[in-house]
Amino acid sequence: MSIPDFQTIMLPLLKYAGDEQEHSIHDAHDHLAQQFKLSREEVNELLPSGQQAKFYNRVGWARTYLKKSGLLRSTRRAYFEITERGKNVLEENPARVDMKFLKRFPEYHEFKANKRESSQQEDEESDINERTPQEALEEAYQDIRENLVQELLSQVQNSTPTFFERLVVELLVAMGYGGSRSEAARAVGQSGDEGIDGIIDEDRLGLDTIYIQAKKWQGTVGRPEIQKFVGALQGKRARKGIFITTSDFSIGARQYASLIDTKVVLINGQRLAEYMIDYSVGVSTVSSYKIKRLDTDYFEGE
Repeated sequence: MSIPDFQTIMLPLLKYAGDEQEHSIHDAHDHLAQQFKLSREEVNELLPSGQQAKFYNRVGWARTYLKKSGLLRSTRRAYFEITERGKNVLEENPARVDMKFLKRFPEYHEFKANKRESSQQEDEESDINERTPQEALEEAYQDIRENLVQELLSQVQNSTPTFFERLVVELLVAMGYGGSRSEAARAVGQSGDEGIDGIIDEDRLGLDTIYIQAKKWQGTVGRPEIQKFVGALQGKRARKGIFITTSDFSIGARQYASLIDTKVVLINGQRLAEYMIDYSVGVSTVSSYKIKRLDTDYFEGE
């Protein structure tokens, strides 16, 4: 038979986890390949990039959607198990579990909203058929990027404070601040003075200075923390500051930062992970694609 799409894989994958044991994605891949009676050639068929097997990729995406909908959960890297919600779904004995089925769960809608998906009331499968190839490619890129953002954020949140400080240094240098890495490293993570964690040059010439607070935070960062940071900046007669956290900021904190004269940039965990992708910090390129179009100027005057 042909390689099943990732939605067709969802229910068999959920049933595989129905024994309530911890399973690895590799074992799930092998089990499902046998269940779908895939040939060796089908199992080894690669994506166009040549970097990953197509069936393995689809099993991975089926697991991602089930996880985001609360039917599976990760136990450790590359391992998963079924949740109570997943067991309840199996007790319903559905004929199929796909994106349309997953719409019943609020976590699925949040997941789709985070990926900037629209038209949640429309049928997902018919929507896929209506998209142009370029639209499908661009949306697929956003899917991959958002999944990577969540993986990066999880890694950063579980890192040590020392590693987090080094990450902040490398990211700021990659963004063009602080001159060399060694110069930036001497500045960030050294102060700890009156609510300021570090100081870094805005440019290589050191024409202006930016004060930094970088915190691995549990829960939402509220307005009082930003006020404290701004007070520390004023004590230094500083005009610019960056507050970086692995969590998020409250609405009050964002409103306060937008209204004061001092320029304070708030970088939450989501934005931090996106910057890491944009400036290639903690990530590597697997493959790249170029979209080309007809150059009509080339043919003019033929």
